[in-house]
Amino acid sequence: MITRIVRLTFRPEAIPAFLEIWRESRAHIRARPGCLEARLFADEQDPNVYFTLSRWAAAADLEAYRRSELFGQVWPRTKALFADKPHAYSLVAVPDGAA
Repeated sequence: MITRIVRLTFRPEAIPAFLEIWRESRAHIRARPGCLEARLFADEQDPNVYFTLSRWAAAADLEAYRRSELFGQVWPRTKALFADKPHAYSLVAVPDGAA
């Protein structure tokens, strides 16, 4: 399983547009093959920062989404609203006892 976390910093006036993009696309993202979860979080201290968290059954599922028409529609619209470069992390769980 892959957990993908993306930190997004928006221009203050662009936040309503981003939230609308998220509302429009979240069910479609969740419906993608291999998507187990897709959630949005707001930073507790910085009102311009949001995080998306998605969980994928396999790295190939995440990559298929990133090559999809849906991503090709959502990402450029979202990217146009940024105040800073996004930061993305793909994570795998460390098995119990391995750390």
